[in-house]
Amino acid sequence: MAITDEELAFALELFAPLGGITKRKMMGGASIYCDGQIFAILSADGRVYIKAKNALAAEMAAEGAEKFTMEDGRGMHYWTLPDSALDDPEAACVWGRKALAAIE
Repeated sequence: MAITDEELAFALELFAPLGGITKRKMMGGASIYCDGQIFAILSADGRVYIKAKNALAAEMAAEGAEKFTMEDGRGMHYWTLPDSALDDPEAACVWGRKALAAIE
């Protein structure tokens, strides 16, 4: 399965207010960058994930976000964008800013 152009456009529009948003398609999904820094991914099934670990991952889990896992069960430091932010670019950008601020 691969993302559709509509799914990609939706994800990019969510984060557009951050400015400097670019994308790179890969493995059926896409990575999303802000000023060249990857901070989110769009999985092959169309789910939007934010890069998060430690305190930010705990905050996202408390909001009902789910950790990205591969088919073999391995996880990555990406969590689904909370449902409340999926239709709200302002809320999505709050999470995006948090992810960018937490990147080491």
